[in-house]
Amino acid sequence: MSADLCFSTAVELARRIRAREVSVTEVVQAHLAQIARVNPRVNAIVTLTAERALAEAREKDATLARGEAVGPLFGLPVAHKDLVPTRGIRTTYGSPIYRDYVPEQDALLVERLRAAGAITIGKTNTPEFGAGSQTFNEVFGRTLNPYDPTKTCGGSSGGAAVALACGMVPIADGSDTGGSLRNPASFCNVVGLRGSTGRVPAWPTDSPWGILSVPGAMARTVRDLALMLSAGRDRRARRPLPRRPRARLQGRANRLEPRPRRATDRPPGDEGARGTAPDVRGLRLPGRGGRARSHRRPADLPGAARVELRHPIWTAARPASPPDEGHGHLERRGGAEADGAGDR
Repeated sequence: MSADLCFSTAVELARRIRAREVSVTEVVQAHLAQIARVNPRVNAIVTLTAERALAEAREKDATLARGEAVGPLFGLPVAHKDLVPTRGIRTTYGSPIYRDYVPEQDALLVERLRAAGAITIGKTNTPEFGAGSQTFNEVFGRTLNPYDPTKTCGGSSGGAAVALACGMVPIADGSDTGGSLRNPASFCNVVGLRGSTGRVPAWPTDSPWGILSVPGAMARTVRDLALMLSAGRDRRARRPLPRRPRARLQGRANRLEPRPRRATDRPPGDEGARGTAPDVRGLRLPGRGGRARSHRRPADLPGAARVELRHPIWTAARPASPPDEGHGHLERRGGAEADGAGDR
């Protein structure tokens, strides 16, 4: 019974819970037993919240008994990467600096998974600040490949991949800069997807324009991964530049006052780049005295190829990444140092 529950697909497990063929408490107990049996050999889950998970499971069984509506992930255990802030649960970022750090706020990803009915069962291992394609750190040591303990499990979401492969959880989250969802998934025979930027918004963050690293989902099957992603759909991107109603934007556009063009406004033959309104250069913002800047065409740049730009390219200084992003400050360590860190 326990093995059947631990290696069922997330889709099938969620169906059985909703049909009341199995209780949420039984599901959580089965996965906790699997963690106790297997995790000491592979070191995938580094912080376990067993009592909290069982208490939530009993509450969800009561919710189901009352016939209340439930979310798509109702009753499914989930483990969060140790880079993801979890309110009231230790989050170390794999670093001795944050060995005893307990956040006071959930990441948006955690919020949405819990709102969909998932139960947090623990945190999964990661290299320090997510920096690396293997999974080891000085706080918890090394996570081993479940198929061959002498080989790497990949990284930086290696703890999540190993937990899935060993049946400790049916779904898990991770993050990806240069392969940190995909690399460990391929090494551990599970599925990891790096979605488009904003598909799973990163929040909280001090670097809202940082698009190199993205959070994402991991599972044992593509259908399970799609189920997990369906719970993260939300029109609120939680960025500092909120979406304004179209009418408000139109009102601002109507306040732009055209003025007579001068000969210097536009180079000869330049009637506007593709996708750009041709009269933009003749507009003045009220009360500011300046006109909108035009973007130089490649043909205007010394030595540039004569191609047409669809969109301007912006560059901006990026603030220092907070610990939860991790990948923003990658570091290279020699193999000997890495091996030493994993053995401490």
